[in-house]
Amino acid sequence: MERVIRLATTADAAQCAAIYGPYVNATAVSFEMQAPSAEDIAGRIENTLQRFPWLVCADGDEVLGYAYAGPHRQRAAFQWSVEVSVYVKDGSHRQGLGRALYTSLFACLRVLGFFKAYAVIALPNDASVGLHEAVGFRHVGTFDDVGYKLGRWHPVGYWELTLQPPSTPRDPTPLPDADGTEAWREAVATGEGMLR
Repeated sequence: MERVIRLATTADAAQCAAIYGPYVNATAVSFEMQAPSAEDIAGRIENTLQRFPWLVCADGDEVLGYAYAGPHRQRAAFQWSVEVSVYVKDGSHRQGLGRALYTSLFACLRVLGFFKAYAVIALPNDASVGLHEAVGFRHVGTFDDVGYKLGRWHPVGYWELTLQPPSTPRDPTPLPDADGTEAWREAVATGEGMLR
């Protein structure tokens, strides 16, 4: 089968939950304390896709990883900024999936009219820092000992990526209004060339 990047659907929820669960249960990568169920993830996918991209990298019916965006902050002046995350299935690391998913995600975010992306990384996490810096993020600050999990305090670093130069913005386009357009199809496919 050929690996593709596409919008997630609720049918992907069980596989996304299986990918994410070990990050929650065994690491401080996520500050969630209990892994969400497939039903929880289905709700998150539905909610996210009202405004933001949630992309999966799939090989046939198998989801190998996913990336999504969400609001950076709730107040209106922040609406042109997003927080992003990427997760890759155990056994599929170091194959370029994270970079490919992010490449498509960032292209989609530009189509929708976003200007800044932020990544929040529990430290230490050399692999995540390396990926984010490789795709253009720069470190903009660290909160020391801000999260307590697995018996110890963890600092959290913040990384920033400029998606497009600052200008007078229009309201971000809701994802359903962009889906199906040529620009959207091209944006989703942007990272696929990195999977060959």
